[in-house]
Amino acid sequence: MILTGPKIQQEVRAGNIRISPFSEEQINPNSYDLRLGNTIKVYKEHLLDSRKSNETMTLHLPPEGLELRPDTLYLGHTAEEVGSDRFVPVLRGKSSTGRIGLFVHITADLIDIGSHGQFTLMLHAVQPVRVYPNMRIGQVTFWTVLGDITLYQGKYQGSRGPRASEVYRDFDRETP
Repeated sequence: MILTGPKIQQEVRAGNIRISPFSEEQINPNSYDLRLGNTIKVYKEHLLDSRKSNETMTLHLPPEGLELRPDTLYLGHTAEEVGSDRFVPVLRGKSSTGRIGLFVHITADLIDIGSHGQFTLMLHAVQPVRVYPNMRIGQVTFWTVLGDITLYQGKYQGSRGPRASEVYRDFDRETP
């Protein structure tokens, strides 16, 4: 079951959901708005190799915004740190950002229970679009769980700022 906005606020106050910084103005009927942080990463190479670490460069979002181009994947992050050991966060784009042709989170919208940190946003523009630091860009919902809980302890735990893919690390664990 999905938590309502008032229930999200109640669980934040009780310490069962962490959203920092938290603002009541960002509560929706069944979600919480997330803002774009001030750092963007882009990959240096056009061809990305899933078996290696791909180099990135970091851009800082100026107050006048940054134009995102359709031919580039941008890694942004939420201004807020979010997490819960009791509820499962699900990250979505806002319909208002989708209506200007911006995919906010291309895939992997399910955040593991026990994961805490800033969310990395996988930004893709359908056509050129300008984004600004602290704009409301996405929303998080929280879902109750059924069954025993195993808390996330993976490679992206405690993320601050945008994190590039570490899928190459998975090849080390796979059997040939």
